[in-house]
Amino acid sequence: MPDLIRFGIIWFSSLLSGVGSSLTGFVLGVWVYQTTNSTTLFALVMLSGLIPAILVGPFAGVLVDRFDRRRVLILSDSVTAVSTGIQALLLATGNLQVWHICAGSFIGAICGTIHMTTYQAMTPLLIPERHLARANGLMQITVAAQIAAPLAAGALLGAIGMAGVLVLDLATYAIAVGTLIVLRLPAAVRTPPGGGSANAPIADLLYGWRYLTARRDLLAIVLAFTGFNFSFAVAGVLVQPLILSFGSPAVLGVLMFAGGAGVFAGGLVMGVWGGPKRRIRGMGLFMLLGSAFLVLHTIRPSPLLVGVAAACFLFTLPVVHGTGNAVLQSRIDPDALGRVLGTAHTVGGAATPFAYLLAGPLAEYVTEPLLRPEGALAGNIGLLIGTGPGRGIAFLILIDALILAAVAAAVLTVPRLRRVETLAPVVA
Repeated sequence: MPDLIRFGIIWFSSLLSGVGSSLTGFVLGVWVYQTTNSTTLFALVMLSGLIPAILVGPFAGVLVDRFDRRRVLILSDSVTAVSTGIQALLLATGNLQVWHICAGSFIGAICGTIHMTTYQAMTPLLIPERHLARANGLMQITVAAQIAAPLAAGALLGAIGMAGVLVLDLATYAIAVGTLIVLRLPAAVRTPPGGGSANAPIADLLYGWRYLTARRDLLAIVLAFTGFNFSFAVAGVLVQPLILSFGSPAVLGVLMFAGGAGVFAGGLVMGVWGGPKRRIRGMGLFMLLGSAFLVLHTIRPSPLLVGVAAACFLFTLPVVHGTGNAVLQSRIDPDALGRVLGTAHTVGGAATPFAYLLAGPLAEYVTEPLLRPEGALAGNIGLLIGTGPGRGIAFLILIDALILAAVAAAVLTVPRLRRVETLAPVVA
């Protein structure tokens, strides 16, 4: 069986399980809020699925570079499925508690990070370098499913109920695990080339960071991703309150679906196109384009304008990640892919919780008061984007767009980044 077909099978099964997990995450979050009416507990559930995914990166990389990668995928998916099954059983017996959901989210985040690191480490061994950007673009379709999950989950809740959604998620995991069990992968794909790491486990936890600091060109790409992720997270945490400041929850659902459609379209385009030939330049240009679409969110409180801007902004996401990840995967020594990518995920993802913790209070206590009709910025910034509810959020998104533009400018102008594509892989 050709490796491209093997990749397609693994990609589709991972997409299926990712869709199921997104639906489960949404309905469990709804259950927490409806049961407790507590935004704090709702946020706790979100953090339970966010923090472990960031911290576990180096550990995941060690596993990926030491053990059979197909088995690692099977084990990580199986553990997540067991966790989901326990939550479904607790729900059916009326014993489900918020801490059960936090624990399940915690376990799912760890296993999801291991799955993603393994998947990305295997991809360059299945896909020729010229197709890596296509493959990474297709991977972003899972993000589209996560963004569009509220609309689909709302319909499923009415049709099959919360327990039905959990059972559906279990079915997707069964398909994914079954596919991996049946699928035969070459030994060179399952086991790291060169036999994997010979370091002590503790030394391996620092290996990825040492590798990146020894190759500062690659570290610069990871830091660029960190800046992009920060900007993306700020926009992500603010766009829903922005929409609700002028629209109903039904409007929010439609616009979230539009955003998911933008990611989906971007992933498909990357899958067909393969991205720009000069990947770093393309990464910077699409970041710059994304910043322009963020600005469009702020012009006026219009559902149509924000829906189009959100879809266009999120269209750029698969291109940025697809091209940048392709450069990383092709410039990292194959024997070190797991450890280095695990560290890169941790560094790149560290900006997300910081953005979440920063953006909300800034909007609520600083920019919103400044753009009230009688606020200090009503006579200047207010003349451009308006005053009243939600306009302070729009102002913060405008600042976020400028931050993203600055990151894009750095990607396009820093010499260390411009030349990274011409360099060969090295071992630290």
